[in-house]
Amino acid sequence: MSALTGAADLAGIAGSVPASAAGAVEILATRHAYVAFALLLCIGLYMMIANKNLVKKIIGLNLFQTAIFLLFIASAYVEGGSIPIVPTGGPEDGLYVSPLPHVLVLTAIVVGVSLTAVALALCIRIYDEYGTLRTDTLRELLRDEGSIPSRRSAGASGADGAPAADAAPETDGATAAPGAGGETDD
Repeated sequence: MSALTGAADLAGIAGSVPASAAGAVEILATRHAYVAFALLLCIGLYMMIANKNLVKKIIGLNLFQTAIFLLFIASAYVEGGSIPIVPTGGPEDGLYVSPLPHVLVLTAIVVGVSLTAVALALCIRIYDEYGTLRTDTLRELLRDEGSIPSRRSAGASGADGAPAADAAPETDGATAAPGAGGETDD
């Protein structure tokens, strides 16, 4: 008898799967702004993390910002709501839409455009100075230039990340001994 009830339970579960899938499709169809939000957010975040080009990172940041704007506007939507302007002597009870999310998004758009302009101006300056916008190439150029410290090998540092006692200290070209391959003040 237990085998029959187990089979009936499995048939009931199998029969309910399409109904729940149809419910999920209905929810996604009615909440398309949230689906677009999730897609834009993921694409923008991926572009900021995975791309080596600085301009593509800025485009990813703009997609990420656009997703946040869409979330604010979609969450502020009220079914059947009207603008929050009540005429004098008119009824004050009713369903109104809050203007605060819209104002915040307008302010965020202005800040986002300003941020994009500054980032693109910095990209132009970086390209003029170094001739590339790839982050890996820029990092190597800055290491060669001495603006950022070079990577230390695992054997050259101690257990806590400090230089090992037997590791030679790094010197720049001005203080290097003559013949050591660096420039001297001769």
